[in-house]
Amino acid sequence: MTQQAADITIAQAQASVDDWIRNIGVRYFSELTNLAQLTEEVGELARIMSRTYGEQSFKASDVQGSISDELADILFVVICIANQTGVDLTEAMKQNLDKKTRRDKDRHKSNPKLNQTPNHQPNQ
Repeated sequence: MTQQAADITIAQAQASVDDWIRNIGVRYFSELTNLAQLTEEVGELARIMSRTYGEQSFKASDVQGSISDELADILFVVICIANQTGVDLTEAMKQNLDKKTRRDKDRHKSNPKLNQTPNHQPNQ
């Protein structure tokens, strides 16, 4: 990953995807097509997650993908949908985190289920 990619903001990602669509992708798919694409990409991530962290094993016919690539595919389609529907994802994320903070500021701390040791720790 380049330093430029590591430092990209949400607004820059939205602009980069828009530029890519207009110069390489020709045009945006329809909103409903992009929703179907999003569902497909989430399914590809689910397959990798269930085989990596769940009880299923990889089949010989499984195309070996990576979690990072599938998450990037999902992010790309989410950005496409945001761009074509006029959503500023930076502002939307700020508002969403504020909403979650107001709603959940004490809820998760008092949830006894979250005080148990999880099966999987996130990779850092």
